Amino acid sequence: MMMTVASRFGTRHIEGGRKRLRHALYAAALAASFRWNKQLMTLYRRLIAAGKEHKRALVACARKMLVFANTIVARGTPWQDRPPENATLTAS
Repeated sequence: MMMTVASRFGTRHIEGGRKRLRHALYAAALAASFRWNKQLMTLYRRLIAAGKEHKRALVACARKMLVFANTIVARGTPWQDRPPENATLTAS
């Protein structure tokens, strides 16, 4: 049995989830992706160079900030701009 996905046309809108959090992340991403966070600045520039619109690139930066925040909470460690010198990657 083959399932098909219905295609959607028109402008997409983000309406689900927590409105206050969504607005706060967007506002924070606006400042962070232009001035404060090197990782987000790099991501924003890469997306714009690839042809993404400003708002789409900014929403991607906001989502990346959410990933950063979730990782910080899960690990219980403060934010670090780069990994510590003795950090090693482990495969899960």
